[in-house]
Amino acid sequence: MHSCNRPKKNRQETSLVRLQKYLADAGVCSRRKAEELIKAGRVAVNGEIVREMGKKVLPGADIVLVDGKKVAPPQSHTYLILNKPRGYLCTVRDPYGRPTILDLLRGVRERLYPAGRLDYDSEGLVLMTDDGALTHRLLHPSRKVPKIYLVTIRGRLSKRDIAALESGVDLDGRRTLPCRISPLGRTKGQSVVEVELKEGRKRQIRRMLDLVGHPVIRLKRVKIGPLELGDLPPGKWRYLSEKEVKALKQAVDLA
Repeated sequence: MHSCNRPKKNRQETSLVRLQKYLADAGVCSRRKAEELIKAGRVAVNGEIVREMGKKVLPGADIVLVDGKKVAPPQSHTYLILNKPRGYLCTVRDPYGRPTILDLLRGVRERLYPAGRLDYDSEGLVLMTDDGALTHRLLHPSRKVPKIYLVTIRGRLSKRDIAALESGVDLDGRRTLPCRISPLGRTKGQSVVEVELKEGRKRQIRRMLDLVGHPVIRLKRVKIGPLELGDLPPGKWRYLSEKEVKALKQAVDLA
């Protein structure tokens, strides 16, 4: 049979998506969890309970409910990473007119927000997006998404210092989550350590190292979950690849 005789799919057919993918893309849960919800009879399409896995829906046309609550159609989102230099506020606006990260995003039309912050004197990887569900999960302590920093400090951490910091210290009346600290090298009067955190309190690394008498000289974030800063120059940005977005969503159980 010649390929020209093969019927063509119309636009609506090609826009149909599996119900579990619709729920995952809308930020309700993972695909696996969506399948469990469907099997349990907790999902309805256009007023009818759906239990089969092969059901497809048309986003924006079909009405999808989970436990009686309407699920808004998935929206396309924008994701980019910025290598923030020191001297910029990690916010979208400043009442005092100081430079912010938005001053660095020339040519970006979308309205984006930082998924987590770096203080004024810190530098490195900042994820910018309009995906609220992803941002919430990345920042929520229960997800324990690892973030890696290269930190230059005064002096040299002793084994006792490292053990104390890794097991957790008291900040604002709450103990920090266990972390990982790896010495990388040292010069006269200074040393460099790699710090991996799974939470993000205000100026946490600086305050932790102050407690053991080793003030931070330079702090640079190089990784958030599977997302790496790489060789992106300071002050520059780039859009994430589809592979990077997928990996981020998998890291927080959104894919």
